[in-house]
Amino acid sequence: MSFYSTRGGACVTASQAILWGLAHDGGLYVPSMFPQIPLDRIAEFGSSSYQHRAVRILHAFLEDYSIGEIEEAVNLAYASPAFDDPAITPVKYLDRQTYVLELFHGPTLAFKDIALKLLPHLIALAAEKNDEKREISILVATSGDTGKAALEGFKDVPGTSCTVFYPYGGVSSIQELQMTTTGGSNTHVLGVRGNFDDTQNGVKRLFTDKAFHEKMNAMGKLPSSANSINFGRLVPQVVYYFSAYADLVNSGAIRMGQSIHFVVPTGNFGDILAGYYAKQMGLPIGRLICASNRNNVLTDFFTDSTYYTHRTFFQTLSPSMDILISSNLERLLYESANRDPNLVKTWMTQLAESGSFSVGVQRLKALQTTFWAGYADDNMTMEEIHTVYERKGYVMDPHTAVGSRVLAQYRDRTNDPTTCVLLATASPYKFSDDVLRALWGCERAAGLDTFACARELERLSGVPIPKSISELKTLPVRHHSVCEKDEMEAALLRELGGE
Repeated sequence: MSFYSTRGGACVTASQAILWGLAHDGGLYVPSMFPQIPLDRIAEFGSSSYQHRAVRILHAFLEDYSIGEIEEAVNLAYASPAFDDPAITPVKYLDRQTYVLELFHGPTLAFKDIALKLLPHLIALAAEKNDEKREISILVATSGDTGKAALEGFKDVPGTSCTVFYPYGGVSSIQELQMTTTGGSNTHVLGVRGNFDDTQNGVKRLFTDKAFHEKMNAMGKLPSSANSINFGRLVPQVVYYFSAYADLVNSGAIRMGQSIHFVVPTGNFGDILAGYYAKQMGLPIGRLICASNRNNVLTDFFTDSTYYTHRTFFQTLSPSMDILISSNLERLLYESANRDPNLVKTWMTQLAESGSFSVGVQRLKALQTTFWAGYADDNMTMEEIHTVYERKGYVMDPHTAVGSRVLAQYRDRTNDPTTCVLLATASPYKFSDDVLRALWGCERAAGLDTFACARELERLSGVPIPKSISELKTLPVRHHSVCEKDEMEAALLRELGGE
């Protein structure tokens, strides 16, 4: 299968798309078609492992990888004890119409682990297939979770290095500790004085800067991405939509062929786009419910067809969604534009020059047949964490709570009884301070540090504190560098020994 740039001018193999990350014209790589997975194949998934399901879905896209190569990569990525549940992405009952797809059972307790435990193996294979001898230098912009997952995935992987940029002061204390305490001889962490959009735009500029590529080449390094702009990040996420559906059928919760909805808390639009890809491949998905926090640029887009970024940026209780420029939306726009790269390029130019673009009423109506969008501010998020725990005994992190609150809005406004799967994108232990305040109230939780809050959550939930959280209290901080948003290239080159 070939892959094209959303902005035209590229036709590459799957391994090249994964190796290079971003197209040279600034576009994102997209598959030339959506392979179809018929219902009888999905039915077969019911009795198979997550690993088996992953191999079958991945190979449908990654045709220049052999089945054997994908099997080995998948088995290495999802081996015990990296994931603490053999189901990898277990589905939990919440109520008669609602299930939770838990995506936080990996080493960094966030959904990013599903893809980033696999991506290093796919990139290593891609380098071999394309006779690439340079070091693969992974550059990552993170709003909180991708950074640690990438660092953990690429740590000490031969022939690679991994540099993470994060908004300094714009992530939770646990998220920052997870990144800055990372070991490994090939990992680098840089705080950026700015927000996530500043870091993401900075990394994107590096990928399209010819002079930067020449400097990296002189150092024997090939820049590549582990953000969800890399198709190798996106395609593993498609798997867990199929897996969740197969598990629900297997348990008798739904019948084969029955349409269900997925509720996705999202900022950069990668996780929900994977659901859209699954739907295009034949998975019986009715609606994809797009849940945003107070930075509700996506909610407004799916309401009035205009994507507008010249607005106030808010730091919220769900920092991984504090994003105004949702990179993966470009892949959806490519499909909405009937795969016209010139139209996509026009929209992206308008966004860069004026901070907005509009897809028009007709395209909006077509998108609304699949997408429904809402948002929850911090007060709603805190209320939802408390309410769900009181009524159902389930503890959610703030991102998942945003999704839960938006699902409640959807049902209130539509009276739609369709079974829904809520994606739980992070463990509540990553945000124990805020979660405990939601459960106890601010006054009662006052004075407790992050680790004391985690101990109380353990008592309330009955779920043991993950080792990856408890050990942060004693791990030394290894990464201290902070730079201005216009100094990212210089800071990176210093870290890599080039300046």
